[in-house]
Order: sequence, then structure tokens, then C-alpha cells
Amino acid sequence: MGYQLDFGWLTDAIHLIAQGAAMTIFLITVSAVAGIVLSVLGAAARRSRYAVLRRMIGAYVELIRNTPFLVQLFFIFFGLPSLGIRLDPVVAAILAMTLNMTAYTTEIVGAGLDAVPKGQKEAALSLGLRPRQVFFKIVLPQGLKVIFPALTSQIVIMMLESAVVSQIAVRELTYEADMLQARTFRAFETYFVVTLVYLALSIGLRRLLVAGGNRMLAGGVT
Repeated sequence: MGYQLDFGWLTDAIHLIAQGAAMTIFLITVSAVAGIVLSVLGAAARRSRYAVLRRMIGAYVELIRNTPFLVQLFFIFFGLPSLGIRLDPVVAAILAMTLNMTAYTTEIVGAGLDAVPKGQKEAALSLGLRPRQVFFKIVLPQGLKVIFPALTSQIVIMMLESAVVSQIAVRELTYEADMLQARTFRAFETYFVVTLVYLALSIGLRRLLVAGGNRMLAGGVT
């Protein structure tokens, strides 16, 4: 075929790739923090004594987990304006990613909560702690310790799925790659470089999360 590799364009494009990577990191940071907080509340609500609340959370989890992320994104960005709700592309992307991640991590966090022996909760209650104190000081820390590897993997998966938000013109890594290959006509080289960047981001994010988790456990989470 005689195809000649050419990476000469990379010098001028490196700042665009860096900007795209920075946006990807921003998106996953915001959505991961918000998603984990909401998933803790969701997992607790799904185990509450209120049947209506349990059903609502269950329905939300099933809806999100059984529909494509791209459809959810399009519904938020293209569908909501029909109701008069117009969102900036970045805001729409963060909202979609947060809602998607919350559904999956609610199940993960819930599994961790269920793994904590009931005797721990009963012992804490017998010592006079309030139910809320028992949850946040006894049950939740132990549950997070159990599910930390699964939670880390879900965050990395969500970071990779963020490539979809390029479809609504969010200038993250995949969007910048699309623009570069359209200008340079070097699709193989462009997506090869971006693949390596995604790989580096995934490895770096996983190591950062593991290091943070180890520090948390070393700090006394039992």
C-alpha cells in the first residue's frame, strides 16, 4: 500500500491534545465526586424503611443501567430544550456522566454496605450511637473498604466513556482528536497518539485512586 507514517504535525498539535486531556480529567473529577456522594445517599435510601423511596431508587438504577449512555446524553442535551431547559455542553456532559455513574456506583456501594456484619451495627446501637452515626462512622467506612477496587474500576470506565460527550461538541480528548484528523488527514497517527494518551490517563487515574485508598486505609479506616 505504501502508506508512510507521519507524526510531524504532532508538535503543533500537542497543546490541543493536552487541552482535550485536561477537559477529560475535569469531567471525570467532577462527575466521580458527585456520583460517589449521590451513590452513598442512594444506597442508604434503597435500604431505608420507606418502600416508596426504595422503589424510586430501584427504578432509577434500572432505567440508567438498561439504557445506552449516548441516549441519556442526547436526551439531556437535545431533549430537555423541548421543555425549555437548555444546558451548556459541558454542564450537560457532567450531568449525564454523574447520573450514569451514580446508578452503577449505587449498586457497588450497596454491596459494600451489605457486606458489613449486622453485629457491627447492633453493637454500635447498643452503645447509644444514633442510626445516622452508626451509618457514617461504622458501616460506611467498612463498606467502602470492601468495594474500593470495584469503585476504582467504575471510575476508570466512566472516564473512558467520557469520549462519547464529543458528540455534543464538548472539547475533550476525542473531540480534539476528531478535529486534528480532519485537518491533517492522518487518522491512523492521530488516533494512535490519542489511544496512548487514554492509556496513560487510565493507568495514572487507577494508580492515583489506589494510592488515595491506601492512605485512607492507613489513616484508620477499619
